[in-house]
Amino acid sequence: MKKYIANIITGCRIILSICMLFFPAFSCGFIMIYLLCGFSDMVDGLIARKTKTVSVFGSKLDTVGDFIFILAALIKIIAEIDIPKWLWIWIFIIAVIKIINIVSGYICEKKFIAEHTILNKITGFILFILPLTFGIIDLRYSGAVVCVVATFAAIQEGHYIRSGRSFE
Repeated sequence: MKKYIANIITGCRIILSICMLFFPAFSCGFIMIYLLCGFSDMVDGLIARKTKTVSVFGSKLDTVGDFIFILAALIKIIAEIDIPKWLWIWIFIIAVIKIINIVSGYICEKKFIAEHTILNKITGFILFILPLTFGIIDLRYSGAVVCVVATFAAIQEGHYIRSGRSFE
């Protein structure tokens, strides 16, 4: 059972992410599930490393869990906020860089590569706390900070992929 704990936590994040779609954005239930998903994302990898149960499957499952969580959160949150046009353009550019990284990783290594660099982890963390700051910090400023870090993270990830050096 010990070898499955991290993957079970990741699976719970996937289920909770889907459940989040049934709550109004920024409601108490939504925020609670959002925080649980974020907490599960922080602990699943840590548990896998501590129990020496890190696996290729677990890493891929974590990436799928992250994608579903982000997608569910975006579906709920984007409808509730006003994102400036320049920020949309910047987000699109980051997405293009990430897509280029995925394609070039597949071309170079013949497999899907997702680098979990420190900058990618920092990006994930500040992106995670971003919706929790909407009432405190103007999105024009907080969004710019997230995009700066995400841009550098995407460029760094591409460098690691194309140079053939794995971060992990």
